[in-house]
Amino acid sequence: MAKQLQAIRGMNDLLPEQTVVWQYFERKVRKVLASTGYSEIRMPVLEPTELFKRSIGEVTDIVEKEMYSFDDRNGDSLTLRPEGTAGCVRAAQQHSLLQNQTQRLWYYGPMFRHERPQKGRYRQFYQIGVETFGMEGPDIDAELIMLSARLWRELGILDHVRLELNSLGTAADRKRYREALVTYLRGHVDALDEDSRRRLESNPLRILDSKSETTQQLLKGAPVLSDYLDEESRQHFVGLRAMLDEAGIAYVVNPRLVRGLDYYGKTVFEWVTEELGAQGTVCAGGRYDGLVEQLGGKPAPAVGFAMGVERLILMLETLGLVPAEVHNQVDAYLLVLGADCSSYALSLAEKLRLAVPSLRLVVNCGGGSFKSQMKKVVRSGAPVALIVGENEVKTRTVGLKYQDRDEPQQTLSLEQTQNLLNQQLA
Repeated sequence: MAKQLQAIRGMNDLLPEQTVVWQYFERKVRKVLASTGYSEIRMPVLEPTELFKRSIGEVTDIVEKEMYSFDDRNGDSLTLRPEGTAGCVRAAQQHSLLQNQTQRLWYYGPMFRHERPQKGRYRQFYQIGVETFGMEGPDIDAELIMLSARLWRELGILDHVRLELNSLGTAADRKRYREALVTYLRGHVDALDEDSRRRLESNPLRILDSKSETTQQLLKGAPVLSDYLDEESRQHFVGLRAMLDEAGIAYVVNPRLVRGLDYYGKTVFEWVTEELGAQGTVCAGGRYDGLVEQLGGKPAPAVGFAMGVERLILMLETLGLVPAEVHNQVDAYLLVLGADCSSYALSLAEKLRLAVPSLRLVVNCGGGSFKSQMKKVVRSGAPVALIVGENEVKTRTVGLKYQDRDEPQQTLSLEQTQNLLNQQLA
């Protein structure tokens, strides 16, 4: 017997009982994004490796350790996208979407990082990203945060997440701060964890979100980035906070909040939760005004965010916030009692689907006794069983039996069946 193959570690199958929850989540997201005028863009999962080296930064964990990169047959280095922003910027530039225009875009799809799989974190994972271009004021930053808050409200999790904010200022601000931070940390290098010692020379700002308790204690005495911001960055952050205050959106200013990607500046934010243990960030983003120019385009202000789909769905399931009806995917199940009845049953089903467009109707195929077919009705969760046997074929009728109420079976015409199914769905 041939060896049974398994999915690659960290790249998971989504089974039917899971995909219905994903579809519920996706419908909520599309509804919120459509209500704010955002347009969907779809990019390839493969991009030139250089795109991510130039955007994310070569001295980041993603580029150094986590990217799935390979040379194709032409010798070009390609990478499975580890995040979506760089590809979105590349696509917007390539197709001239940024020339004297503002854009509100969103995308959805798999990302890939070779890291240790754990609950809520996988090597193939899904993100929904929202990116905006051409708007430099704090109003668009606020709109994005309000949009995400509205989605949490739609999903019922707003009371289970916390918004954290910070400003990283300009590149010049961060350079001055970096020098001060490195000077401070070099005086305490023996107290740093191994990762932080490695980052001290390459990417010291990433030390700020170290998971080491010892390092976090040390950072309490370190310089604070907000003391190094220029006036324009300060006013941008003040304006953003005022807009969030006016909208009634609660937040915490976290001076240690940084993002793991080099292109961020000014506003950064995260939505975090205590419901998922260590994997607490469910959505994160911020400004990346320099990235378009960094990737070869004309300077353009930009801000966006990405949310981890697996973590949000895990949160919905953990909190019991997936409505029971999400799992019911069948409105009616049509039993076919006799091989000679199949043609009539299939034709009848198509007529019902045309007359009742929202109807989700399954026709039994492959035969089986009445008892075995009724078991399939129960497993499907359908509240209505439709029955076609020899008598129904002769009289051009259909039997109807409710599964969720104690009523006798009825024999109905096609029109009567349509009317009852419409009432059922209403």
